[in-house]
Amino acid sequence: MTGSHLKSIVKLFESCRYRHDIYTVFSDWCECAAISLSNAMDIRQREKREARYMEIASRYEHEVFETFPKIMGEVIMALEKAPSDVLGSTFHELELHNRARGQFFTPYALCQAMAKTTIGDDTRKLIEERGYITAHEPAVGAGATIIALAETLKDARINYQQHLHVVAVDIDPRAVHMAYVQFSLMHIPAQVIVGDTLRLDFREDWFTPAHIMGLWSSRLAADRQLQERTIEVPQPEPPPPEIVKSPPRQTTGLPLFDFGL
Repeated sequence: MTGSHLKSIVKLFESCRYRHDIYTVFSDWCECAAISLSNAMDIRQREKREARYMEIASRYEHEVFETFPKIMGEVIMALEKAPSDVLGSTFHELELHNRARGQFFTPYALCQAMAKTTIGDDTRKLIEERGYITAHEPAVGAGATIIALAETLKDARINYQQHLHVVAVDIDPRAVHMAYVQFSLMHIPAQVIVGDTLRLDFREDWFTPAHIMGLWSSRLAADRQLQERTIEVPQPEPPPPEIVKSPPRQTTGLPLFDFGL
């Protein structure tokens, strides 16, 4: 159970309340944690994200900012005990959902129930044929649905770290950071995107370490090219056979057949 770690996480966040707005502290922690995990692998975006990290750090006193790695430690230990939406639960325990314009994350128990109805024999067959399955989440929130899917695959003795790839989107950058942190710590290969799925407006990509280490960008691109080459293009139906008319027979007055009579 993650209850004791969840209590510790909430307590650490609460310790910052007397100096800073707790909603801002939570959002800043999520972004800093995401940057720390991203910068370990994603060298293309490292410089820009490191500058952003230092900008956030400059807002806090040393004794407040030093709670950030302590919170990360508790999150890691909670996820090591059992897969769960730790950050989504923290968000609600801190009662931040009331302030976030009524933003509520799907209860983890419901996500587990949905995941169990999704995984079956067809899943194993697809993995045997293709090597992996994909999951697409257009409004990922803190990532509960994907975490439950990974847990269900694990319970079915399917290694989600090798046989699952995720593309997840959310319009709220804080939600993207929350999902990215939890997917990264669970070693889920994923591309988490800040964007609006309905408008097809995508602004920022976060690739988990598992995605980068597994060379998933190249793997997915190769599979797309293979699918494009193997798609059968329907051929037009051949035209009906042309009817050739024989020239009119010339009449000579002789019989058509000569039987030698």
